Amino acid sequence: MTNTGKVYLVGAGLGDVAYLTVKADNLLAVAEVLVYDALVDEQLLKCVPPDCLKLDVGKRGGKPSTPQTEINQLLIKHCQDGKQVVRLKSGDPFIFGRCTSEIEALKANNCEFEVIPGISSALAAPLLAGIPLTDPVLSRCFAVFTAHEPEALDWEALSRLETLVILMGGKNLPEIVHQLRRHGRSLLTPIAIIRWAGTPQQQIWTGQLGNILEKTALVSLSPAVIVIGEVVGLSNYLQPEKIASQNQNSRHQAMSTHLPLAGKTILVTRSVGQSKQFSDRLTACGAKVIEMPALEISPPSSWQALDTAINNLSEFHWLILTSTNGVDYFFDRLNCQGKDTRALAGVKIAVVGEKTAQSLQQQGLQPDFIPPNFVADSLVATFPEALPGKKILFPRVESGGREILVKELTAKGAEVIEVAAYQSCCPSYIAPAAEFALKNGQVDIITFASSKTVQFFCQLVSPIFSGNIADALAGVCLASIGPQTSKTCHAFLGRVDIEAEEYTLDGLSQAIIKWVENSSVS
Repeated sequence: MTNTGKVYLVGAGLGDVAYLTVKADNLLAVAEVLVYDALVDEQLLKCVPPDCLKLDVGKRGGKPSTPQTEINQLLIKHCQDGKQVVRLKSGDPFIFGRCTSEIEALKANNCEFEVIPGISSALAAPLLAGIPLTDPVLSRCFAVFTAHEPEALDWEALSRLETLVILMGGKNLPEIVHQLRRHGRSLLTPIAIIRWAGTPQQQIWTGQLGNILEKTALVSLSPAVIVIGEVVGLSNYLQPEKIASQNQNSRHQAMSTHLPLAGKTILVTRSVGQSKQFSDRLTACGAKVIEMPALEISPPSSWQALDTAINNLSEFHWLILTSTNGVDYFFDRLNCQGKDTRALAGVKIAVVGEKTAQSLQQQGLQPDFIPPNFVADSLVATFPEALPGKKILFPRVESGGREILVKELTAKGAEVIEVAAYQSCCPSYIAPAAEFALKNGQVDIITFASSKTVQFFCQLVSPIFSGNIADALAGVCLASIGPQTSKTCHAFLGRVDIEAEEYTLDGLSQAIIKWVENSSVS
């Protein structure tokens, strides 16, 4: 990217980060402003830097969409401010991406722009369902169109084509069937509907024009790609799953033995932007992972207390950091004050947790003390120095943090100065993929890495389940990272099925694998 402002109109592909182009991924990694649509997957929002301004301009949950003129002005403003702007659109920007208005506005205001192609669901969804859009005999051509406004289409012309690919047609499926039948297509014409293509929630319905409405009655068919034509029948032979099931050799079975979580769908609740490594490990073990951000981290309501403490660091004997968020926000603020790690000369640092220690090491510092078992509760009991007379700085979450730790340190004679370094809150909405999976009973295991993720998870899912949340999750395994999180699980959900022996994400992964293996034996 250049140092001047520029807008990149980027195709996000199918949503799953696995289908993002390398160039798109590189642009997201250095984006300063991200303007994205509703169908863009939540995972892609983690590809941008932490300080990137993220602007949601899509339609979600029946809320009114952002007017196109307002979107145009956002792109122009941030570009003229010298920012590198990524306008992220689902699929490919030039396939029903409504780029014309935005490009015209950018050109009229002398804003530099570039269009980055993406994988369109019109092409990828049929492929992932085992449906070739062309065939030497069955399909020498195909048409792609939207059925958002079916009355505007030339159904007589479309009905004569061998293969049709329809986007945005789920709600109008009855009208699509009616028009094709009216213009001569047979009731026996094959049809396939692929919903959430390329994601763990992908579902496929196949049938004929004469019975597809019955097969999909009372089912929400959005977002979906509809394929109509004789090539649909080829999916019986070309779907990877069916090929695998027809293959009688032992290769597939041998591979499965090395994937202890194969066949399990795991819902990962964690802080926004912090679940990728954990999710990757579960995926590598064969699980289908659905990420549900249940915790958002943001700056505190005021920097005053932290700034004051930073300006008086020489007065402190110890600095205690209990999370990667605490490390990140403390050192970011230290840098904002024009200071660096030399300001901590003479101050010893205690950290809780392996990940916190790793985060500190990324700042070029080694912790002076890490309590055993990776838990804060053991910090006081194993503290390496006598606490009377010690002045301790504790940058922490603004509300709902480790009250017991402060009380125990104070009771031992230490003077603890608590300062807000960051704030955690509940996201404003549940990730669509997570909501769908929970509603349809597709989740086998839910993971919790902190007490707050338990609390905010319950807050997010309460509108989904008409009755008691604990009852709705009766058949789902609840996995906790440690004792405090387990205690919150019992308080809000009435139970916990897995507790990590080592209170880390790696420990939680191992505990889940052990539980699954034991369950399969029993």
